[in-house]
Amino acid sequence: MQLLFGYIFIPPPSSAFILLFNNKDVWANLRAVRLFDQILVTFYQYRCHITLLIAFLDYHRAFLWSLVFSVPVFFTSMVFMYIPGLKNVLETKVVNMLSVGEVLRWALSTPVQFIIGQKFYIGAYIALSHGYANMDVLIALGTNAAYFYSVYSVLRAATSPAFNASDFFETSSMLISFILLGKYLEVLARGKTSEAIAKLMDLAPKTATLLTIDDKGIVVNEKEVDSRLIQKNDVIKTIPGSKVACDGLVIWGQSHINESMITGESRPVTKRTGDIVIGGTLNENGVLHIKAAKVGSETALSQIVRLVESAQMAKAPVQRFADHISKYFVPLVIALSFCTWVSWFLAGMFKAYPRTWIPSSMDSFELSLQFGISVMVVACPCALGLATPTAVMVGTGVGASLGVLIKGGQALQSAQEVNSIVFDKTGTLTICKPMVVNTRLFKTMVPQEFYELIAAAEVNSDHPLAKAIVENAKKMRGSEEKLIWPEALNFESITGQGVKAIICNKEVIVGNKSLMLEQGIAIPVEAEEALAETTGLAQTGVLVSIDKEVIGVLAISDPLKPEAPEVIFILKSMNIESMIVTGDNWGTANAIAKQVGIDSKYVVAEAKPEQKAEKVKELQSTSI
Repeated sequence: MQLLFGYIFIPPPSSAFILLFNNKDVWANLRAVRLFDQILVTFYQYRCHITLLIAFLDYHRAFLWSLVFSVPVFFTSMVFMYIPGLKNVLETKVVNMLSVGEVLRWALSTPVQFIIGQKFYIGAYIALSHGYANMDVLIALGTNAAYFYSVYSVLRAATSPAFNASDFFETSSMLISFILLGKYLEVLARGKTSEAIAKLMDLAPKTATLLTIDDKGIVVNEKEVDSRLIQKNDVIKTIPGSKVACDGLVIWGQSHINESMITGESRPVTKRTGDIVIGGTLNENGVLHIKAAKVGSETALSQIVRLVESAQMAKAPVQRFADHISKYFVPLVIALSFCTWVSWFLAGMFKAYPRTWIPSSMDSFELSLQFGISVMVVACPCALGLATPTAVMVGTGVGASLGVLIKGGQALQSAQEVNSIVFDKTGTLTICKPMVVNTRLFKTMVPQEFYELIAAAEVNSDHPLAKAIVENAKKMRGSEEKLIWPEALNFESITGQGVKAIICNKEVIVGNKSLMLEQGIAIPVEAEEALAETTGLAQTGVLVSIDKEVIGVLAISDPLKPEAPEVIFILKSMNIESMIVTGDNWGTANAIAKQVGIDSKYVVAEAKPEQKAEKVKELQSTSI
């Protein structure tokens, strides 16, 4: 570990560092080795946050101090000179033609130039010592030219009874302040992305429940351990409401996992024996036994963190081009400044322009020097060197604050060429919170009794649609403090179809059309019409049967996000086509497309995950 100029540089961690300790007891305990390695990994991951914090504090302090001195310089030069009382005070002569205002501006701009702006001198020295000129060189030259010309002008006024000084102290001090502001905003924007990275790392749980299983597969012991101690092939117990500790394979249990932090899909994914789970995702219901497959830096979460870190440090192609141009830009500006000064000086020497162009207090040399300095000062805060990295950092920072991790400047630059965007339906265009929006009964029955029966069955299910039905039943029951549903006997959950149970001596079946047909239940015409209507409205129809007779249909909808139609409209105004690729049925997909304003020809429904990926690749190779 090496500490240089307040920035911490740490080499990538490795278990090989353990060799430094040469301790056989440590090597005997593999979990201790694992813990030490993970501590190094964590420390290495946080190195950029420490660096950013130091840079943030450094530029914040420098910018505030520069304002303390630069703002009075600006006001004494540009504002107070137009206020009669203050103007008289500032124009009071101290020595010969040297005024109080000039002395104040000189005194206030000096700390900005040489103390607050010293980092530019250091940067310029390092660049020149390596044989090239960077933006720090141009900033140092431009501000120094303005400052020292002003010093020359002030000193000449102090020694002359007729010379009227023309100083540029406000130019040098305000330039340094603005450049520090740009640097500060860049670090601030970069910090927003860094905060998103820190939140990503915090997704991993601190502890995990480690199971000891005998040869017969029976759990003989369970122990809470630090999640960093998990090794491959360890079996971890994950309870409802907790996060998955590592990437692994489900070897026992069934549950729904919220994988939105990885996939962006907010609908929980069903996980059964043999399914792969991702570390950091949320287990919503059900107990799972997971066999660890990837731990530590091998997990998907760690790879995402590394990807974002590397993307944050990578430069966009246009930024690399700007850096390349900057190598020639700085010498070019210096050459142009010198040529401007020489040209005007020679023109004045040979009387190529009228003498009236020269102010009464100057000669041709001083006028030409002013023009030369002006070229350098104007080019000093070069947009080529400052605007590009600032735009990239602000773009990634704003994205991170809104939950969008942008893969560096390359992605931002490529975004200008986008002509089509593919949307998933659930959780992207919709809010992914199913709710009952309509109930149709085909037999005379009290709605509260109807919902009490179906809620008593669905309360035993962990399916998202079941939760929506139970929530609606709670609303029907009113403000009762303790909601106790009738007991459900012989409860059975049929995966992908629905549930059935005996409730109050009645056989209650809640599910889709295929479940009813399998149970030998006839579906009346009005129920078929109701199902068709719900499909056309982008809703899910759930049939309810009591004692082998269809009693009603529940319409469950995943409401559209309020801003979705506006987003599609804005994209259309930018000549960007929008497309829906979803695993839902065609009726629902077309209905959602119609609501947001997407043409039906740009809808792909009933698509599996691999088919979605293929569609994106197809669009990348062609254009809509």
